[in-house]
This record gives sequence, structure tokens and C-alpha cells, in this order.
Amino acid sequence: MKKYLIARMALMMIITVASLVSLKAQSKASSIKGEEVTYSDGTTALKGYVAYNEKQSGKRPAIIVVPEWWGNNEYTRKRARMLAELGYIAIAADMYGDGKLGSNPSEAQALATPFYKDPQLGKSRIEAAIKKVVSYPQADAQKIAAIGYCFGGSMVLNAAKMGENLKGVVSFHGGLATVPARPGVTKAKILVCHGGADKFISDADIKNFKNNLDSIKVPYTFKTYEGATHAFSNPAATATGKKFNMPIEYNEAADKQSWKDMQAFFKTIF
Repeated sequence: MKKYLIARMALMMIITVASLVSLKAQSKASSIKGEEVTYSDGTTALKGYVAYNEKQSGKRPAIIVVPEWWGNNEYTRKRARMLAELGYIAIAADMYGDGKLGSNPSEAQALATPFYKDPQLGKSRIEAAIKKVVSYPQADAQKIAAIGYCFGGSMVLNAAKMGENLKGVVSFHGGLATVPARPGVTKAKILVCHGGADKFISDADIKNFKNNLDSIKVPYTFKTYEGATHAFSNPAATATGKKFNMPIEYNEAADKQSWKDMQAFFKTIF
């Protein structure tokens, strides 16, 4: 009987602690404010999404979230909210203007191609997002970073290499055939979260990317997640891959680990 009572009490304590943790998480989630915002880059109207914890006091680092080539969809907004839960203020950036989205690979490629041809265009759109998010009183204008997914990964790497004033950038399964970094220009620290089974990124791209940064001693971290394909962080990737016959799929382990790696990276730069 005594052993039974002890075991029962231990179980009740575990349930109580779990309930408190759950309530705390729910409370934090309920305090996240997400709002659609409009801003511009020159004459181009942009539609973004800003998320932050409205119950959190004081200024906090600002994170720019650059989407996959599909455009600024709900997945990008979800990541902005997740960053807000971590204590940041985040803006899901509209790169294409007017909130345009690609509904299939052909449309997405047509939308993304101008940015690959003109890297300055991507840098300009990121700067517009920075200007918008630092207009919020919650944002610390001296502590800004950017993360990007696939297309967005390429864009944040380009921005960093071209000298954008960021503390750091994180590329999740982003393209690595980006503009070369130049001595004295690249200031941001870099984290690359790469899928070990990504068929879109060649070994030559990886080698050239690393050689370029090594040659001018730009600090970077390159994480490889074994078995992870392109778009590994997006839960919708598996269905999308099947629909459009693309070699992409969601990898939960790589998704969770890369998010932890990002958090550890942010602690080193802020």
C-alpha cells in the first residue's frame, strides 16, 4: 500500500508539473500579437506580417524572415510567431510585392528569378522589411538578424555578403550559389542549416561557398543534417514534393535540431 501511495503521489506531481508547463506555454502563445502590415520599397507596395509578445516589456532583437520561393505565405507567418514566442519581434517579409504567391513551381520560379539575376533587389527588399520592423517601439534597432528558407536562405546570405548591417543570418536549406563575400564588406555572422540529402545543392556549390568565406576569414557555421532533403523544415514539403514531383520532404528531426541550432546561434550574436 505504501509503495502504491508513493507511486500515486509521484504520478500526481508529474501531472501537475506537466499541466503548469502546458498552461505557461498556452499563456505565452495567447500573448503573441500578429498583424498584417503594409510598407514599401520605392514604388513597390509590400505586404508583410509582424509578430511580437505584447505582454513582454522592453526592446528586443528584431528578426527578418524571408520566405521560400512560394512567397510570404502562412508558413512564413508561423515562423514569425515562433520567433515572437522566443522573445523576439519578427517580420515575415514580402519580397515580390502586393503579397504575390506562386501556386506552382513555374509561377514561383518566375517570381524568384529577378532576385537571382539582381542580388541588389533582394537586399533592397530586406532593407525595407528592416525599416518597417524597427519602426515598432519593441524593436532594438541595434540588434537585427535575418533568417530565410530555400530562396529566402539565398537572399539572407546575399544580404550578409553584400554588407547589410545585420548581426547574423541563418539559411535553412538555402541555395549556396550566392554572390561572393568580399574582404571588409561582410559583417554578419553566418549559420547555414543544410540538408545532407539536398539534391538542389551541388557539392561544388558547398565547396565554393566555404572556400570563399574561409579565404577572407568570415566567421560562419555550417550544419549538415543527414538524410534531410531540400525544404526539410516545412511540414508541407512532403505533400508538395509528391504533388509537383520534386525531391523534397519534411524531416522532423532536422527541423527541430536546426531550430535549436538557430537559437544557440542567436545567443552568440545578441
